[in-house]
Amino acid sequence: MSRIAATFAALKAQARKALIPYVTTGDPYADVTPELMLALAGAGADVIELGVPFSDPMADGPVIQQASERALAKGIGLPQVLAAVRAFRERNTTTPVVLMGYANPVERYGVERFVTDAAQAGVDGVLIVDYPPEECEAFAALLRKVNLDPIFLLAPTSTEARMKSVGRIASGYVYYVSLKGVTGAGHLDTAAVAEMVPRIQAHVKVPVGVGFGIRDAATAQAVARVSDAVVIGSRLVQILETQSRDQVAPAAAAFIAEIRAALDEGVSS
Repeated sequence: MSRIAATFAALKAQARKALIPYVTTGDPYADVTPELMLALAGAGADVIELGVPFSDPMADGPVIQQASERALAKGIGLPQVLAAVRAFRERNTTTPVVLMGYANPVERYGVERFVTDAAQAGVDGVLIVDYPPEECEAFAALLRKVNLDPIFLLAPTSTEARMKSVGRIASGYVYYVSLKGVTGAGHLDTAAVAEMVPRIQAHVKVPVGVGFGIRDAATAQAVARVSDAVVIGSRLVQILETQSRDQVAPAAAAFIAEIRAALDEGVSS
């Protein structure tokens, strides 16, 4: 069983929902990421999504695009992302880490080399935004061979055929993009999410996490009632970009602790 699967199994046994924050590696400071990850885990994050900076992050809105640009300007690439995971693993061997990014940096690094190095660094799952499931069965097989979970996106526009394709090869969890458009955009319609998640669950055997548009404790709690996990990125990145170096980790911890408390309150209420 992968570290992600074990985490979700433990949460299910406790009737709790997973909290999955996203941060961009190297943002807002080049050296802060391992410390930031430890703060997130300590505040109640169950899985950490770590963004791989890329110059053309087409699925991301302005907040995460700018985070990626800031990180690239500091020289952050895949080697630095993997180094951050290794540093995190020196002090935390339990919280799953998912790398989220785009095909170009992985292919420039070398796909097989990336898979090997990611596993050795302590990565648990990989979500490549522009790798559709129909075209990356070989990549998913490479990941599974080293006990990494291939994770995929689904969206409001996803067809039944796409859901079945994802269900066939995904492991770990599936990330449902709750809004049409880019990250950080639009208004979250929790009724629409509540309608869509059971349709996805009919085709996938793994937990369903929901992201995009979740900005505070109230929206997180509402989404958690109808899903297995809450993914929160743009709002966290916004909070961090205004912090001084010594306040990044405390600010992240305070925000995630608030969301964690709301999720657990929602379960108990």
